[in-house]
Amino acid sequence: MTINFLINLSYIVAAILFVLGLKKLGSPATARQGNLISAVGMLIAVVATLGGKGLLPWTYIIAGFVIGSAIGAFAARKVEMTGMPELVALFNGFGGAASLLVGWVATYAAGNSTFINVTIILSILIGGVTLTGSIIAWAKLSERMPTKALMFTGQQIFNVLLVLAILGSAVMFCIEPSNPVWLWAILGLSLLFGIMAVIPIGGADMPVVIALLNSYSGLAACAAGFVLHNNLLIVAGALVGASGIILTNIMCKAMNRSLSNVLFSGFGSAVTSSTKVEGEVKPITADDAYLIMEAARSVVFVPGYGMAVAQAQHVVKELADHLESNGAEVKFAIHPVAGRMPGHMNVLLAEASVPYDQLVEMDDINPQLPNVDLAVVIGANDVVNPAANKDKGSPLYGMPVIRVDEARTVFVLKRSMGSGFSGVDNPLFVGDNTRMLFGDAKQSLSHIVGEFKS
Repeated sequence: MTINFLINLSYIVAAILFVLGLKKLGSPATARQGNLISAVGMLIAVVATLGGKGLLPWTYIIAGFVIGSAIGAFAARKVEMTGMPELVALFNGFGGAASLLVGWVATYAAGNSTFINVTIILSILIGGVTLTGSIIAWAKLSERMPTKALMFTGQQIFNVLLVLAILGSAVMFCIEPSNPVWLWAILGLSLLFGIMAVIPIGGADMPVVIALLNSYSGLAACAAGFVLHNNLLIVAGALVGASGIILTNIMCKAMNRSLSNVLFSGFGSAVTSSTKVEGEVKPITADDAYLIMEAARSVVFVPGYGMAVAQAQHVVKELADHLESNGAEVKFAIHPVAGRMPGHMNVLLAEASVPYDQLVEMDDINPQLPNVDLAVVIGANDVVNPAANKDKGSPLYGMPVIRVDEARTVFVLKRSMGSGFSGVDNPLFVGDNTRMLFGDAKQSLSHIVGEFKS
């Protein structure tokens, strides 16, 4: 039994674990198990590659695992749920950077074929776009730069010229691979293209961008696998790339928009609505909100990014338990693009140990809402905006939303009357059946929980 046979056998086992882990990631109930299975597969792959082929001494491999595990554990414990989208964006960027470096190093090998040179170009190109695109996504999500779409005159022409320059440099690199000018040109243009690809995308579209950049990181890894002649890296990259594209498609359908519209429309650069939101806001106190909640027989919570900011998920779970003890039926309505990354609300509620069977998708909860006594919107805005159904002049028009305005009573928990991440005003706030509970969501809900306890 040769070492190559053992390495290939390890690759097969790792690939099976990747597929099994990816399947389990499709359900919140098995997501943690799927993540662990995939991690074990990656551990086997790394050990087989570095140790089996003698690329690094075992002391270096162990040191790398220790350092990497320490960084991962620190990030997992230190980063709050509000910062999870930014963390995911950076992780995507790191994946792109790794593929870029692999392609870069491979250029120093002598006698590369034209096919290998093409895969090197793809590895550098996709990796570079993923790296800088993810950094811009991180900056927008963390509001270190304007979250709105950034547009300038002649931007599309500039991008077309940029793509042509990349193609021209790629052709010249294949013709003259020993000339470093073309390598540096591809590298620089790729990094610039990543910036130009993300800056014209508005903050409200960031969940789609996160999924797309995740796909890019997988495609970059796949290209790096061809460069290194590593079948497992090709398989893993293809799985990540394909799953990212599928998730991106799901996100686009949830917004009733095409991917091209998300990438090139500049949504958020100049949001306007043909209908001005008019009406009287009807505020409510936490004491009065308790009385209505105490009488409700069915309650639907609709979480949004504001719940993550207030770190209110645990008190929401406690309130839900009190409502159930009081005889109410409690559900959580989850919109596919609620929050600032795919699955943000699912992760948030899972952290608070909310039962998975209480999480209901948008399409399933909407028909039930007319019979719901109380809908409680916690920090969500765009995903419950009725203008998406009624105002043809709204930038959100046509986007499927959770129709909380059809419930008998609606509580909206917000700090102020500010619009959502898209910048679009929400007529729900002045609805006849809506009551605004202003203030910190965690404090407001804690007060209501205290009333239930007493």
